[in-house]
Amino acid sequence: MTDSLQELVTAYCESPTPALRHAIITKAMPLVRSIVGKINRPDTPLSQYEDLVSAGIVGLLQALDSYDTTKNVQFNTFAYYRIRGNVIDYLRKIDKMPRFQRNMYGKAQEAMERLMQRLGREPEDDEIACELEITVDEYNNLLVNVQQRAILSLDDRKYTDSDGDRLSDHIEDENIVSPSYDIEKQTLYSHLAEEIKKLKERDQMVLAMYYYEEMTLNEIAQVLGLTEARISQIIGKLLLQLRGVLQKEAEFKYY
Repeated sequence: MTDSLQELVTAYCESPTPALRHAIITKAMPLVRSIVGKINRPDTPLSQYEDLVSAGIVGLLQALDSYDTTKNVQFNTFAYYRIRGNVIDYLRKIDKMPRFQRNMYGKAQEAMERLMQRLGREPEDDEIACELEITVDEYNNLLVNVQQRAILSLDDRKYTDSDGDRLSDHIEDENIVSPSYDIEKQTLYSHLAEEIKKLKERDQMVLAMYYYEEMTLNEIAQVLGLTEARISQIIGKLLLQLRGVLQKEAEFKYY
């Protein structure tokens, strides 16, 4: 099969057939598996790899059924956020984490900010755990949960406008130039860039490999000689540190 995904989708929109639908699923599977591979799965019977792939395929088909070729948006860009959002929604549905543990996310972020102001540097894990009055193991487990649930996900309903749309619904295709969108994007990027520059070199590498090179947790672990669990903890901690940046930007734009 030599047709590109975009060509297959365009043909399907003009004349939908089961054969084309199947061909699109087959062609888009690397995209689905890449997205699923970047999401650390919680240890539950309902969150196995193939379960998440199935959820991703559902998101892919939802994107296909709602795709409009007249909007001049590439299908892979359009489908990416639908696939990822559906996988995350699936994980939220099966998430049985107690409310008190959810509340610990905010407390951990506040503890980090207090310690950074008090110490004038990035606090160590044991210092944050002490501030939270929990063990280091409990704190590390919390970080894994943060990473698993993608606190900074653009599909999170907490970053919404008055109509209830996700932030990812407002992300435009890179091929469409919008002056206002470009300014908003660059403002957000500049804030994030400033915060990222303050991180340790290793942490900057982890973010680059995870978000820009789209490497899986296992691949990053092999490169850095660490365990997959440790990479998950590192990302979880970085998400907590950077969470406030996106929160402030979202509140400024949508409220």
